[in-house]
Amino acid sequence: MNLRRVLPTACALALLPALPALAQSARPPAQVKITNARTVPLESLEITTTGEQPRLVAKLAKPLAPGKSISLKLNKPAGCTYYLLGKFSDDSESDNDGVDLCKERSLRLTE
Repeated sequence: MNLRRVLPTACALALLPALPALAQSARPPAQVKITNARTVPLESLEITTTGEQPRLVAKLAKPLAPGKSISLKLNKPAGCTYYLLGKFSDDSESDNDGVDLCKERSLRLTE
């Protein structure tokens, strides 16, 4: 038996049970950067948890001018998946159910 071939395989197999734990340990950031890439102001933005009883975790305090960015602090984030609803001055809306804030720490709102 060649230990040079068996040892790397054994090490890789030993790590398999730890992979789900690593995936579950992902956490959303303390804040998320929002960029208004549209040509009109972003009038309001809410980020909520998903599920049967959504909870507001971040809200835009004042309108965000075109081309500008702001960092919003997340209030007691839980999990990775969030619902995002933005309203613009031209009466259009941008909504997204299922934003993974553990992966996306910067959100760019476009046309």
